[in-house]
Amino acid sequence: MNSVIHNSMTGREAVKRGPLKIQPEHVGEYAQLERIGIHGMDKIETAAFGMDSSLVGPAGGNLGAPAQFLQMWLPGMVTQVTAVRNIDKLIGMTTVGAWEDEEVVQTLSQLVGKAELYGDSQNVPLANYDVTYERRTIIRFELGMIVDRLEEARGSKQNINMAAQKRNAAARALDIQRNRIGFYGYNTTDTRCDGFLNDPNLPAYVNVAAGAGGLPWSGKTFLEITKDIRTAVTALVTRSGGNIDPMSDDLTLAIPLGHEQYMSVTSDFGISVADWIAKSYPKMRIASAPELQLANGGANVFYLYADKPGMDGDSTDDGMTFSQNVPTRFMALGTEVRAKGYLEDYTNATAGVLLKRPWAVVRYSGI
Repeated sequence: MNSVIHNSMTGREAVKRGPLKIQPEHVGEYAQLERIGIHGMDKIETAAFGMDSSLVGPAGGNLGAPAQFLQMWLPGMVTQVTAVRNIDKLIGMTTVGAWEDEEVVQTLSQLVGKAELYGDSQNVPLANYDVTYERRTIIRFELGMIVDRLEEARGSKQNINMAAQKRNAAARALDIQRNRIGFYGYNTTDTRCDGFLNDPNLPAYVNVAAGAGGLPWSGKTFLEITKDIRTAVTALVTRSGGNIDPMSDDLTLAIPLGHEQYMSVTSDFGISVADWIAKSYPKMRIASAPELQLANGGANVFYLYADKPGMDGDSTDDGMTFSQNVPTRFMALGTEVRAKGYLEDYTNATAGVLLKRPWAVVRYSGI
């Protein structure tokens, strides 16, 4: 049974409230002190003894009580925290194919042919197209759990569902692995599964311009940080051949975890970097991930890319710049009943991340 929580406050609230001060005129409210964790005896004993004094019974008396009768259990259970998994936040997820498939393939088409000057007697120049195929290998992982009879019975007496706890742990571990593949891929001699940070079609990193305090944003001013972002937007528009409009296309500025604080750097007029982005590029969103920390030889990096620049072109796909292809996020393979318990096995499948439009992304290093 969960105990009643009489009062709760955060560290911020505790600092704001300050130390507790009790005046003589508050004596009628002593009983309410239990709500903030200060416990006294009944009114008669409180009048005779200080609330922080020890009351010792007569010699030979037994005033002790087993500890289990004096415990108050806090509700719920605190689980171990893990690093955030933001690959879905950065580029989304596409559920495609099946767990048993071998590859995810994207068809690419490139125009071939050039218009020539007209002539009655010359051959007709012909337009054509080249077709290529980007292939990504599907990687499968598995993780199971065993629940024994004695373990399950004892867990139930602790109000702990052992099977649910282990099942949740398996699902989280599989999702952590999928997130890692989403950023770093899984390349061996027999596979080709790339990630957000190492797809072979990604453009090369470009170092940001040095400010008065060097390259990192930690030493840069408002003008220097906004210049880095404006330079990246200009490069993105140029690289796309004008197919990206920063005022109308959805853009993502992917920065290392912790660099959100530099969005609050202000100008001499009190305008923050975040305010400037919202006004200058209203379609730009800011997303962070720990994997962007030290991603380029120990240097922090940021990506700027258009989310769906192909929506208005001749392409017939979903128009995305990046595609995280996941045939199976979580699937139960089966259950094996044993004499003393049961075994369950789970799996997932991912083809990593495919960069479909290299012209719609730029990468900068040194922030």
